[in-house]
Amino acid sequence: MKPYSMDLRERVVAACDARDGTREQIAARFSVSVSWIRDLLRRRRETGSIASKPRGGGRPPAFDGAAAVRLREAVRADDDATLAELAETAAVACCPSAVHRALARLGITRKKSRGGRPSRTGPN
Repeated sequence: MKPYSMDLRERVVAACDARDGTREQIAARFSVSVSWIRDLLRRRRETGSIASKPRGGGRPPAFDGAAAVRLREAVRADDDATLAELAETAAVACCPSAVHRALARLGITRKKSRGGRPSRTGPN
């Protein structure tokens, strides 16, 4: 979710400073929550700024450059290995979905190709 714009923040703070109504009325007028106004005014009081906080950044990927190379080699060595076995072979402690995402980033698919001619009785 994107943070509220600085223009909206400034207008809400100006309305609160001018006491144009209660916080509930100001929240209704600007279509924001009362708790957001309370947090915005607290942030201004404590830090002197009404700017939004920076994003957290998220968790780093389980497969960095060296681990991705080991994963690619593990797939070459045993293309029938399960995702858990690939993680173990690549020496990375992670869940199977992390292995799946790493394989997708590397462009490696897990879908097997058909080995023989198509059946004449099956769907074309």
